[in-house]
Amino acid sequence: MKSILQILTLKRSLILSAVVLGFLIIFNFYGPYTNKFYFFKVSNYILPVLAIVHFTFLYVLWFKTTEHEETDLPMRNLEYALYGLLLVYAYKTFESIYVLSTYSDYESHVMPGLFLPLGVLILILYVVLISLTLILIKYRKEHVGEYKFDDMDHIDSWE
Repeated sequence: MKSILQILTLKRSLILSAVVLGFLIIFNFYGPYTNKFYFFKVSNYILPVLAIVHFTFLYVLWFKTTEHEETDLPMRNLEYALYGLLLVYAYKTFESIYVLSTYSDYESHVMPGLFLPLGVLILILYVVLISLTLILIKYRKEHVGEYKFDDMDHIDSWE
């Protein structure tokens, strides 16, 4: 684990996470059974809209580390939304596994040649994205700090 964290520094993890998320947004429109991109299906736009939360977290983490700022309430709320987004990524990972497992069910049909290669690539990208997200949360704890729930000195309830 330590060797992975030495290779994947905070900056590399931020950049790689943005790149992987970008590829997954593009592949979200891909239909593996037909080998076509579907831009007119409304359900294909759910992941790109939810990815705004992830991109915002990446920006906030980068900003907080470069400016040496501490955590705040909006960052905490953003990270909690990212935890929910991790569940979406896990669902999409299992959905990719399911789609890949149906390959043998359609042996009598002509399957596109890119079905398995792109299916495996999408699966790997989801696993990498989940791993990078967890690594970035660990880096947030190390570089930005813990969330202080008991620190109420800066909050004036009469404002």
